[in-house]
Amino acid sequence: MRLDGIPLWDGTEFRGPVDLTWEPDRITGVSPAPPRHADLCVLPGLVDTHVHLVGYAGPGTPPDFATWPLTTTRDEQVLHGAAHAQRAMRHGVTTLRDLAGDEAQIALRRVFDAGVLPGPRIQVHGVVGMTAGHNDLFVPPAFPVRKPTADGPDECRKLVRTWARAGMDGIKLTTSGGVLSIGDKNVWRNYTRDEIRAVVDEAHALGMPVASHAHSEDGIRVAVEEGVDSIEHGTLMSRDLAEILAERRTPVAPTLLINEAIAEGRVPVTPEAMAKAAELVATRNVLLAQAAALGVRFVLGTDANGHHVQFGDQLAEVVHMTRILGLDAESALRAATSDAADSIGMPVGRVAPGLGADLVVLRGRPWERIEDLATENIVAVVSRGNVVAGRLP
Repeated sequence: MRLDGIPLWDGTEFRGPVDLTWEPDRITGVSPAPPRHADLCVLPGLVDTHVHLVGYAGPGTPPDFATWPLTTTRDEQVLHGAAHAQRAMRHGVTTLRDLAGDEAQIALRRVFDAGVLPGPRIQVHGVVGMTAGHNDLFVPPAFPVRKPTADGPDECRKLVRTWARAGMDGIKLTTSGGVLSIGDKNVWRNYTRDEIRAVVDEAHALGMPVASHAHSEDGIRVAVEEGVDSIEHGTLMSRDLAEILAERRTPVAPTLLINEAIAEGRVPVTPEAMAKAAELVATRNVLLAQAAALGVRFVLGTDANGHHVQFGDQLAEVVHMTRILGLDAESALRAATSDAADSIGMPVGRVAPGLGADLVVLRGRPWERIEDLATENIVAVVSRGNVVAGRLP
């Protein structure tokens, strides 16, 4: 397949009009060419490094976030997850990393990889969290069926090994409390240093990166000091932590839109979650803008789950990164393409021979005017070499 004379932003910079060719799931040629499509451009497919595929994917107001997983069979949940993944793909997000997965998301990854169903590239991380920690507190107290937890270094190592056996790509570790978890506080410590060290050591020994959920300064600090591979949220990042993260080039997914939506009550949430998010957002913007100015490596991560951020809202998140973090348009696009792909070790995020054929054909020039990165401007999406939305010009 091919596109002729189309302006290319290749994941790092504008390359001018090119002839672009690919065969199923491999870009084969990129060469300068006379212009043919002055009003269009082509970009790499976007990479969202922080999503939760299993959530309500139907129309209308989503049901209660806490009870929906408890009243919906796993078979049905997998279908909602597939719908979310395909919706993201049709909106130009062709790679997703699920950061609270289990066998359901692994099944989706395998089905999409095998071509049984069309779908984006997926990575899955299993959660290692403590009893009464952030991940454990999504289940109401009286409900008897709970997600796996681990307490003490030995149990932590065992749960890492269990997830490795299940086929996980990585581990998600909780080092602070959270917003949507029930009865939780952002400042609560999650895990001792010995437990965190055991998780990171065991995961790295098994070749799995560790993403750390951390809102509080203390939660970010212990995660950084124990060598995690990415920070999720990073909301209350102090200046000295920002300097360390910038020096190490540790990726940070700031999940901007979801916290604002919860804080402002624009989505169905409890008063408790709304108050926690509002407290974070009140100080977040100054700290994260400071971190960006110091060179922290921010990448696209939305926390999309179908209840509070929809799959397809990723493009709006990239635009919002320029407003809150102070990134210019090209830096924000890199954060959502080449840098996001590099941060999770995926051979996509750039348009170059030999890489995966994930492409978005768009009206406008988003590297000059970031607002052009909008779902209504999408002309076509190519995922794994196949046209999955719209039509090629």
